[in-house]
Amino acid sequence: MSDTLVINEIYLSLQGESTFAGLPCIFIRLTACNLRCSYCDTAYAFTQGEKKSLADIRAEVLRIAGPFQQSEVAAARAKPVLTLDSIRKLPVVELTGGEPLLQKNSLPLMAALCDDGFTVLLETSGAHDIAPVDPRVRRIMDLKCPSSGEVARNRWENLAHLRNTDEIKFVIGTREDYDWAKRQIVEHRLASICPLLFSWVHPLSSEQQDKSLKAVPEGQTAISRLELAENIIADALPVRFQVQLHKVIWPPAQRGV
Repeated sequence: MSDTLVINEIYLSLQGESTFAGLPCIFIRLTACNLRCSYCDTAYAFTQGEKKSLADIRAEVLRIAGPFQQSEVAAARAKPVLTLDSIRKLPVVELTGGEPLLQKNSLPLMAALCDDGFTVLLETSGAHDIAPVDPRVRRIMDLKCPSSGEVARNRWENLAHLRNTDEIKFVIGTREDYDWAKRQIVEHRLASICPLLFSWVHPLSSEQQDKSLKAVPEGQTAISRLELAENIIADALPVRFQVQLHKVIWPPAQRGV
């Protein structure tokens, strides 16, 4: 097997989602995805990318992270002043896509980055087996809701492999999504497994829309960000409401952030 991956982009920004939101993060966006969720905002990663060796990818991550290790602030700090005990050093590193697990060489890359001392996050659709992923990696796994058009692709066997260091994300765009997510939390006792994330569907801009995306199934009713937040409070759900922080700071369609 060639020691390469097809990469769409590598860049430094702030982590916009998950329990790591707000931390400096190096994103490694892999090319290709076999799902076409209705709300996907990175359709450009379906096909755009270039082949890079694992060694080159790792070197690029270390180069980007260099200033964090060399800064006077980092050098003067005896111990990291962070509430997340899992953070080994900054920035954190996330593999996203696309769908990283479509490319098997994402597995040795994640292991190597863990060896380098990084806290490594994996954003994955939930449609692929997460068991082979290095146990040091924090897996942020979707459970696809009905409005995605891909609810049938959920790989329920993955639930047995989740640890308390992982996270389950529900991307919610309709009232039907919300009710469906509530049922899954109860039926599968998800709150006892790991942190749960409710993420509102931010409307796609014209340049983000792609003709290959699935349509929201007929008969569903859109839910606003305010309604989602208020429903979580009213129903006392054990979840973390999250905004896509990068879309609050930068224009929603801007790349490399």
